[in-house]
Amino acid sequence: MDLALPFHARLTRDPAQGEMRDGSIRYLMMRPDALMGLFARLDAQARKAALAALSASVAEFGGRSVAAYRASGAAAPEPLMRTIAETSAALGWGCWSFAPQPRGAVEVRVENSPFASALAASGGSDCPCCAPIVGILSALAPVLAGDGAVAREVECGAVTAGPSCRFLVEPKRVGA
Repeated sequence: MDLALPFHARLTRDPAQGEMRDGSIRYLMMRPDALMGLFARLDAQARKAALAALSASVAEFGGRSVAAYRASGAAAPEPLMRTIAETSAALGWGCWSFAPQPRGAVEVRVENSPFASALAASGGSDCPCCAPIVGILSALAPVLAGDGAVAREVECGAVTAGPSCRFLVEPKRVGA
């Protein structure tokens, strides 16, 4: 995987096999409203459980992408954040920006999250819904803020009817 190339230049499509890949990593294209419509159809308790499961799944399998990016030359936090921001935008996951915060935390702002936009368009959400973004940030958390760091969504455009979502990656609390 040559991270010097933009994501779409690295992406290979094989219509005969019905797949597209970035190196060994397979991707799929899907409408965000189709995915998020699943969560809109669940009761509040099931929705929270399903979003948590999606976040954990993305942390696990997206973590493999993070590992591949690190092995391909984006091992330090700055190049890794840049690679994740560029790849996320190319995948249609919105425009990401990373900002260091006091005490080793990192704020991540995502403009135009497809997950929040899909639910906002269908009436909004009663809880933060950008579980895939929390998942990939959870995979990044140890690199950005140390072992035991956690990622969480603190502001969701689907809840606030705003244009952006805000996340915090925070170091492990002492005594926690």
